[in-house]
Amino acid sequence: MIWRKIGLFAAATAVIGSAALPARAADAALPARAADDGQVLFNNACRTCHSIKAGDNRLGPSLHAVVGRPAGTIPGYGYSSALKDTKLTWDKSTLDRFIADPNAVAPGNSMKPYGGLASESDRAAVIAYLESAAN
Repeated sequence: MIWRKIGLFAAATAVIGSAALPARAADAALPARAADDGQVLFNNACRTCHSIKAGDNRLGPSLHAVVGRPAGTIPGYGYSSALKDTKLTWDKSTLDRFIADPNAVAPGNSMKPYGGLASESDRAAVIAYLESAAN
């Protein structure tokens, strides 16, 4: 009986305590959570061909510090002409569109058989992960 009362008290305290958190503290956790989710999504959808380690080019180029980098510019990587000759910069918007549908952004790219991530929240999480991994 006493353990049940202690358990109920602990649960109530946790609920009340979490409700009292300032909004800023809760909001600060969102990017970290998105990056964590993004790592799982990256591992499932991207890691077969890409790495986030600088200089670790695989079937696809390293995505280390990709946000803000001009497309097709890692020295020594054999980009398709679709990416090598483009004038794209990998900002969040361009990455979002490319991760959704690579062929719509850079027709003739070498991303086959990858067809894109349909979920906007999944793409945002992957981009958050790519940003966090560059630090």
